[in-house]
Amino acid sequence: MAKKSTIQTEKVNKHIVEWLKNYADNAKVNGFVIGISGGVDSAVTSTLCAQTGLQVLCVEMPIHQAESQVSRGREHIEQLSKRFSNVLSVKTDLTDTFEAFKASVPTTKDSTKVNLSLANTRARLRMTSLYYLAGIHGLLVAGTGNKVEDFGVGFYTKYGDGGVDLSPIADLMKSDVYALGEFLEIPKSILTAAPTDGLFGDNRTDEDQLGASYDELEWAMLAAESGNTADDFNGREKSVFEIYKRLNTSNKHKMESIPVCLIPKTLK
Repeated sequence: MAKKSTIQTEKVNKHIVEWLKNYADNAKVNGFVIGISGGVDSAVTSTLCAQTGLQVLCVEMPIHQAESQVSRGREHIEQLSKRFSNVLSVKTDLTDTFEAFKASVPTTKDSTKVNLSLANTRARLRMTSLYYLAGIHGLLVAGTGNKVEDFGVGFYTKYGDGGVDLSPIADLMKSDVYALGEFLEIPKSILTAAPTDGLFGDNRTDEDQLGASYDELEWAMLAAESGNTADDFNGREKSVFEIYKRLNTSNKHKMESIPVCLIPKTLK
């Protein structure tokens, strides 16, 4: 099921950079703020933003973060700062804030629900921090979600990493992001690292959580868009397709507009 990207990296790079510049100009802002996770999506997004020549603020926001994620993020920020004079960085350690939140809210015996809710809380604390920094510097919050995450399986936190002003790479599959990352020469340590959201304070990967690799989910997404059903496949392909459909269905609330209860005119 491995998918090789077919995008024209140089042209796609130019297209996204021009789109970012035009959007920022029309919004009359100074540039962009991006949360740096040590993953390929944030590395590619911040590099694209840096090419605009506008102000780019890269933000580290550790919350009991694994050292490997921290070191990859710092390596990228250091490299990007050397390549682009318009790139600045700041570290906002949210560990104490997160611990204070945990101590202030009620809990439950269902540890699975507690752990998931706290994982999403980490993402929402980071979103709040990015918007604070965006506000005081006149910046837009640049999202780092790719197409299979944002519109396939909904693998992000609602009002967390899903809370952004614009999404530069949301029309690119994960394989496309990797291809663009290679073109942009982001650190090898990031390109070869197993994708992880880093929200649980352990070493679980995205694949551990999703039950399938991004290559597999891209295949399933394209298969679903072509009108296939699970009955069209057997073995691992059938299992992956069912995983994709389950996640796509359960996470629709993230991908669609907030439902609005429309009042009939006869009642107004």
